[in-house]
Amino acid sequence: MTNDDLGRSNKSPDQSTEQNTRPMVYAHRGASAAFAEHTRAAYLKAITDGADGVECDVHLTRDQHVVLLHDANLDRTSDGTGPVAEKTLEELRQLDFSSWKGARIPDQYGAKSDQLLTLPELLEILRGAGRTIGLAIELKHPSPYQLKLEDRVLELLGNEGWNAETSMLDNIQVSFMSFSPDSIKHLLRFVPAEHICQLVDDVTVEEIRDELGLGVITGGAVANVMKAAQQEGERILDDCEVGLAGPGIDYVRKHARTVQRWLESGRRFRVWTVDSENDVALCQGLGIHEITTNKPAQVLAQL
Repeated sequence: MTNDDLGRSNKSPDQSTEQNTRPMVYAHRGASAAFAEHTRAAYLKAITDGADGVECDVHLTRDQHVVLLHDANLDRTSDGTGPVAEKTLEELRQLDFSSWKGARIPDQYGAKSDQLLTLPELLEILRGAGRTIGLAIELKHPSPYQLKLEDRVLELLGNEGWNAETSMLDNIQVSFMSFSPDSIKHLLRFVPAEHICQLVDDVTVEEIRDELGLGVITGGAVANVMKAAQQEGERILDDCEVGLAGPGIDYVRKHARTVQRWLESGRRFRVWTVDSENDVALCQGLGIHEITTNKPAQVLAQL
């Protein structure tokens, strides 16, 4: 099977002619090279840039609101500190989630105090896109609320009018992603496999220790748990239990045979985070279906 054949066999019915000749482009946490990730400005810029879809990460607050943040802690992307799960939405509203980026926000993208988004607020932004647009929701784990995170997201979407069978909500094509196999298996109880993406990436002890600031013993233990999750995620893709494969670009480079096998099995590919011209060209050459990038305007221009 050629890469062209792979592209033809995995097209979504709502894709335009232009989108059928190139990978779809998803804005990673919005247009996050331009504005602070997950902010109102980043998502409005992604829509203006012409992104085919946007990606977001979700956590639950203490009062069970679904908020758009990547980290479990507030320290990196706000002027606050501590776990997201221990704060109420009202407490989060008092924090500054945009100034750390150093980018001036145009007036039409909202005030500094408007930049934190809940999932319903992102849906409202996407409804205003004036076209069909994708929304890739990543369920972040480990979560102190465990699979209640998935249940709350599905409940919220249902209340907004989401159709589980088609995974459409008005003009929004919703898909779900997680590195956690437990999350994926739970989602499969309620959502057709074609709308679910198993994320995979290589896990090393050194990276885990550095990223989480852990010691040798604790870092090794955490890495072993994450490695087991990675292997189970790979098995899920090997057994075609979900319709979407979500490897990182480094994984694509390192595991060419595995990637080719999944492509030939009919998995639709959503690769992250693809920002350089060389990586965009690599994905296009492999017949990758969807590219997630911090720079949607730049990637679209290249494609």
